[in-house]
Amino acid sequence: MKTADPELMRAINRYHVIDAIRRDGPIARVEIVERTELSPATVSAITGALIEEGLVDVLRVAAGENGARGRPRVLLGLNGAAFHVVGVKLSAQRISITITDARGEALASLVLPVQLARQSTEVIADLIEDGVRGCVQDARLSMSQISGIGIGLPGVIDGVSGISHWSPVLGPRAEPFGQAVERRLGIRTLIENDANLVALAEHWFGYGRGLDSFAVVTVENTIGMGLIVDGRLYRGAHGVGPELGHVKMEAGGAPCRCGQTGCLEAYASDWGVLQMAEQLGLADGAMGDPGRRMAQLVRQAQQGDAALAQLFERAGGMLGLAIANIANLLNPPRIILTGEGLRAGDLLRRPLLAAVEANVLPTLREAMQITFHPWGDEMWARGAAVIVLRRIYEAPWNEALKNRPEEDVWMRSRSG
Repeated sequence: MKTADPELMRAINRYHVIDAIRRDGPIARVEIVERTELSPATVSAITGALIEEGLVDVLRVAAGENGARGRPRVLLGLNGAAFHVVGVKLSAQRISITITDARGEALASLVLPVQLARQSTEVIADLIEDGVRGCVQDARLSMSQISGIGIGLPGVIDGVSGISHWSPVLGPRAEPFGQAVERRLGIRTLIENDANLVALAEHWFGYGRGLDSFAVVTVENTIGMGLIVDGRLYRGAHGVGPELGHVKMEAGGAPCRCGQTGCLEAYASDWGVLQMAEQLGLADGAMGDPGRRMAQLVRQAQQGDAALAQLFERAGGMLGLAIANIANLLNPPRIILTGEGLRAGDLLRRPLLAAVEANVLPTLREAMQITFHPWGDEMWARGAAVIVLRRIYEAPWNEALKNRPEEDVWMRSRSG
């Protein structure tokens, strides 16, 4: 039997200890042993090294439970000041930026309203540079104290190479966008599909906390999906995750901006609903930005416009059918829905849940929860910061696995 590489096993064990402290801290070493199933000696050695590095703090000494005698327990927690990272979320109408500490706690946030689809890639990178520098200053930090930048955006995004292959924000051409921002700020930059960043953030802070596997579906100007399997973000070929928005719902159906037809996005995204409304003469494409136009359509439907209500009902039914397919195919214990597209409330939710109920196998439906979780701009950007923090904590693991010395940049010290 082949023995696992000792260096890789040490790196994996280190990550699991850090993750247990992050999730459950303040926590005693004996509790880390229980959660990770590592030996007491291994946990003691790893936590000792983390304390020496400054990543983990000794927070306090707990007295014996109920006043009982015995050796007091030392409680450990992540040192928030060990790292500072930047999260950026790009959407059709704005750039959202958040600075977080090593625990993912927000220190400062900034929202720049701008129609990104009208801007060149270089202009968008310039706007991000200016926004990041301003937000870092608001957090009373220097750029040398920033250990990494994470950017989330919709589209077909290769999170490994930092290339946007197609995005409604950056356009249809392959763009090495991570490198463009990195050149401007001199700080290692990751880009990621925005649904993936939501999945990671839900795993850290939200309704995915404590779950090893779950799915996230984002409903905005695009339809996205992030998938956590066995505690890790799923990636397919070329580092690109699931593209739920481009599963085919109708052969030869409505044209999608990806260049194909019948995509879920053409029916259930904000963009798709607006396109349908304009074709039916229910909306004027020349009036206002897409976010405001969608809000107006929702109001009209809620006030009794039967044609618009039917349009939202179709969108919800299509989305529900896609979610039913996720449930039947993957059987996740929880599917979390989020995004501005949920602003339509029961107009979308009622047909969505009806389609799920009608199309998921009964046994699988009983074991699955569907959760609606509205997010604000800060939480989206905070999710982007999690991409960087995850990479920092996994850096020794990735280095041992891939033998990539450049990962050392993620372990930049607190002093910068």
